[in-house]
Amino acid sequence: MGTLHQENRCIDAHHHLWSYRDTGYAWMNEKMHGLRRDFSTEDIQMVASASGVTGTIVVEVERTAEETRWLTSMAADTSLILGVVGWADLAAPGIAFELEQIANLPKLKGIRYPIHDEPDPNYILRDDFNRGVSALWPLGLTYDVLIFEDHLPQTINFVDRHPNQVFIVDHIAKPRIRQGSFHQWRSSLLDLARRPNVFCKLSGMVTEADWTNWTPEVLAPYIDTVLEAFGPQRLMFGSDWPLVTLASSYAEWMQIVRNQIADLSSSERQWILWKTASEAYGLEQIQSGPYSR
Repeated sequence: MGTLHQENRCIDAHHHLWSYRDTGYAWMNEKMHGLRRDFSTEDIQMVASASGVTGTIVVEVERTAEETRWLTSMAADTSLILGVVGWADLAAPGIAFELEQIANLPKLKGIRYPIHDEPDPNYILRDDFNRGVSALWPLGLTYDVLIFEDHLPQTINFVDRHPNQVFIVDHIAKPRIRQGSFHQWRSSLLDLARRPNVFCKLSGMVTEADWTNWTPEVLAPYIDTVLEAFGPQRLMFGSDWPLVTLASSYAEWMQIVRNQIADLSSSERQWILWKTASEAYGLEQIQSGPYSR
């Protein structure tokens, strides 16, 4: 990426890879039969490059330490993949030692522990979980926040416990778009965004809408809200591929985002399309701000 003209850069800050097993994944329901196959680095290179993407960040889906090591090995062999967000059991007693062991894996930039998988709505406030999260910042690791909109009030409390930690909210905190939920999500998200160490991914929206009947007009108020809340310098594009294919194509989602930010300045568009991801995940020293590493 070093010689690529800045205006032509684009980072997909959120996609997945997997080598499918017949046992599947706990989150993969019957409506997701189209995802029951391998999704490889060759696949993401094909769809991403066709949409002008020049770098990516791959994110865990399997919730295992083995997958984290596999993803970093894939990233090490693929120049397109600039960073990996792996998994670790942040509530485990020996988590600090485990994180030290994996922190130097190739291109590992952060950890995600999906809160929305937990039956306890207050899991994010547990002391053992917070002890694990407190071990991330000294190792230079980010934390991807995967929640439903109902978790936003607890997440605000959680973030306030870790003022130095970089947090990156996945999928705009999963508002219930298909049910028309908006105002409470908007209020809580605006509150969360007042914390300067919190970033947000413009991703995962079409799968929260009606998969067959969504329109760009339905999504526009949500995109406008996250832009208002975080501004271009804390907002980044993510495809959520291949899950995005349940309701859209990679290219269609990319074009919706480009259309929605078309009226911004060139500099603001660059932040959303690549600079914010570089800043938040420490991919490049493009800024001398507090979260560059």
